[in-house]
Amino acid sequence: MPKIKTNRGAAKRFRKTGSGKIRRNSAFTSHILTTKTTKRKRNLRKASIMAPSDAKRISVLIPY
Repeated sequence: MPKIKTNRGAAKRFRKTGSGKIRRNSAFTSHILTTKTTKRKRNLRKASIMAPSDAKRISVLIPY
C-alpha cells in the first residue's frame, strides 16, 4: 500500500497532541483588532482542542 498524503494546508493549521486530540488556533486574530478588547485578544492567542465531530474530519487530512 502507498503512503497517505498529508493535506499541507491542514498540516499548517492543526497538530495532534500526544493523546491524539487535535489542537487548533483561534480565528479572528488577524485584522480589525481595534474594536476588540484587550482581554478578548489575549484569550484568542491561546490554542484550543477541536470538537470531536470536527476532529474526525481533520484527522483524515493529517494522518501522521
